[in-house]
Amino acid sequence: MPGGRLTQPERQQIALGLADGLAYAEIARRLDRPTSTITREVMRNGGPTTYRAELAHRATERRAHRRRRAAPREAEASPQPHGRDAEAVREYEEVFTNVIMATGAPTMMSRVMACLTLTDSGSLTAAELVQRLQVSPASVSKAIAFLESQGLVRRERDERRRDRYVVDDDVWYQSMMASARSTAQLVETSRQGVAILGPGTPAATRLENIARFLDFVSESIARAAEQAREILHTKPETTADSTT
Repeated sequence: MPGGRLTQPERQQIALGLADGLAYAEIARRLDRPTSTITREVMRNGGPTTYRAELAHRATERRAHRRRRAAPREAEASPQPHGRDAEAVREYEEVFTNVIMATGAPTMMSRVMACLTLTDSGSLTAAELVQRLQVSPASVSKAIAFLESQGLVRRERDERRRDRYVVDDDVWYQSMMASARSTAQLVETSRQGVAILGPGTPAATRLENIARFLDFVSESIARAAEQAREILHTKPETTADSTT
């Protein structure tokens, strides 16, 4: 099985496989690569519907260039906790960021959200985010303002009176409920349009069908989020020989 980075011809084969509707495992088999390699490659470069071989190749070269420039600083950094593989963690953070972006979140907001989520503490200061992401303080400030407005992070003061930005266990519950409320607003607006356009007309019928569909979806999201909320607060069981 070949190792090393994917080549440009391999990326072209990935793009062709995606266009043909092949599963990641089948594409990996044809390239004699691990399925996880194909999955990471696709998800960090826009997902299966927007993956482009040439763009993915250029993006990989840019990432490699940034890592070479950052190498001296990384060499002085503390080792990863819990014996984690630093390169594997970095690659996973890229994948996680791209998945958040695929939901419609802007790039920097997705990077900050992923960075906070993947820290053991679940909280960082603005200075720590700047250092970890290698971006400007203004970029972090703008991202934090957006995430706070969406209820995805909260701000608290630590013992040194520094602002820390925190992702709670409840963040995904709050996100789902916000989505349900937004969808419910669209339902109400659609039904207002039915009266204006005239019940029974093609446009009004379309709006009514949209409203009924989204009403069901909104209620289902809210109900499922309430029922599953306790999962976010469940601590995984540990065995006697496990480490914390």
